[in-house]
Parts: sequence; C-alpha cells; structure tokens
Amino acid sequence: MRNLMDFSSWQAVITTLLGLVVVTVLMVGIRLLVMETVQQRRNRENRQINERLRTLIAAYKTLGGSFTGDLAVDPTHLRDLRASAGGADTAAGEDLSVSVSFDRARRIRDVVEGALSDVILLGTERQVLLAARAATDLVAGRPVHTDELVVSLRDFIRKVLDLEPVPTKVAIPKQGPTRPGGGGGGKGKGDTGGGDRAGTKQDGKGAGAGGGGAAGGGMGLGLGAGLAQGDPGREAESSPLELRD
Repeated sequence: MRNLMDFSSWQAVITTLLGLVVVTVLMVGIRLLVMETVQQRRNRENRQINERLRTLIAAYKTLGGSFTGDLAVDPTHLRDLRASAGGADTAAGEDLSVSVSFDRARRIRDVVEGALSDVILLGTERQVLLAARAATDLVAGRPVHTDELVVSLRDFIRKVLDLEPVPTKVAIPKQGPTRPGGGGGGKGKGDTGGGDRAGTKQDGKGAGAGGGGAAGGGMGLGLGAGLAQGDPGREAESSPLELRD
C-alpha cells in the first residue's frame, strides 16, 4: 500500500493515479459483469414464470369455463358410437341431432386433452397428479370431472399473482370445461352465396362479352355487304387500268 500511494515525485503521483484508475476500472467491470449476469438470470426466470402463468391461465379457462350444463368430459369416440349403433337404421332427424351433439362433445374432449397436457407439463405436483388421473380416466373411457383441478389451478394462480385467496364463505359452484360456440355453418353458407353471386357476375360478363362479339360480327357482316354492293364510282377508282383501256 505504501508503494502504491507514493507522492514523493511527479512520476510517482502519475503512477499512483494510473494504478488507481486501473483498479477502479477493473472493479467497475467486475461489478457490471456480475450485475449483467444476475439481470439476465432474472429476465429468464421472469419469462419462464410469465409463460407458465399464461399457459396455466389458459388451461384454467378451458377446464373451468362453464358452470351450467353437463360439466363432465365425455370420452366417447366415433368408433364407439358406430359400435354401439350396431348398424341399426335411425331416422334422419335423430341421426342429425346425435351427430351435432357428438361433434360438440368431441370438440370439448379435444380442448380438455390439450389443457391437461399443458398442466402435466407446467403444473405443480398436485396439479400434475390430478391431470394425470383425468387423462387416465379419459383413456379408460370414463367421464371426467375437472372441478378439483380447476380449484387447484385457481389457488395457485392467485398465489403467484399476489392476490388474496378466495374467501371461504364464497360458495363457488362446480366448474366444468368451456363449451365451444357454434360451428362455421353460417360462414360456409355465406361463402356459397358469394360463389353464386360471383358465378352470376361471371355469367353476366360472359353474356355481355357474347353480345359484344355478336354486335361486332354484325358490324363486320354489314361492312362486308356494303363493300360488295359498293357504288360504280368507287369500283372505277379501284380499277384504273380498265379505264385506260
């Protein structure tokens, strides 16, 4: 330290100042490097937490988006319906209603399966156990209720977001999977109408083009006839050699 802080001469003062600058720069660089490393780690952890929360919130909305109706997930597949039908003839109305109800149950089952896979990937230990049990029931063909898993997801999300827990005196009814809206039949009809209108416009354009072609053909015929029946003077002008003879 005595050798570092030497002010006996100008050269010693300059050397001391340069040494202090080098030491300060090294200390500041090390501090900045440590701060950058810690900041990157925090940003990575925050991104992971945000992505996990976003996924679990989406799973919560899917698994617990309904309070009324049938809150159980129907694991029935189309092959099971065909096997149970056994080739029996049904009325057209009954067949249509069964098809619509099955399509709705199939869409609910598909979105629930996706939400369960997200919970198994990013949920807590209890949530993973509940989601795995629900997935096992779906594979076994048993109806599944998701209310217990929904409660666990709700409590976890509120805790992570630093929200107060749901009051115990609040009686929240059982929640089930969200019910998808109506299909795209209206869109298909609109597309069909648009196609018909487009076809009508194309037909109109084709008819107009055909009329124009017919008119052009008529004009050509009239012009040809006029040239064939031309006056003698024009014919004389067109043949000057015959006039000299």
